[in-house]
Amino acid sequence: MSASVPADLRNLRACLLCSLIKSVDAFQKDGCENCDGVLHLKGDEEKVYDCTSANYDGMIAAMSNDDSWVCKWQKMQRKVKGMYAISVSGSLPSNVVSDLKSVGIRYKPNQRDYSIQAKK
Repeated sequence: MSASVPADLRNLRACLLCSLIKSVDAFQKDGCENCDGVLHLKGDEEKVYDCTSANYDGMIAAMSNDDSWVCKWQKMQRKVKGMYAISVSGSLPSNVVSDLKSVGIRYKPNQRDYSIQAKK
């Protein structure tokens, strides 16, 4: 017997920079609360699709990020409360990586993409 996944869960995406999980509409309406200062997703549907991924594994509900050992383990202590992917497949486009580099943010591609790390 297979479990059916509610439509709400099938349309979620994870930010490729911080792994925050939201719907496309929520990313478009509010951006990414952790990364919008550098990614500028708010109001840009194309950038939302470029900078998020529907291919992720697992979810962590982070409510007390500063006190949680899970958040420390996942490097999420300084992130907003919310749902986060345990691993995310994909990488940011090269122009976005260049923009991040120009403001002093070092992007580690595939940092949370454990499917690639397992192949090594």
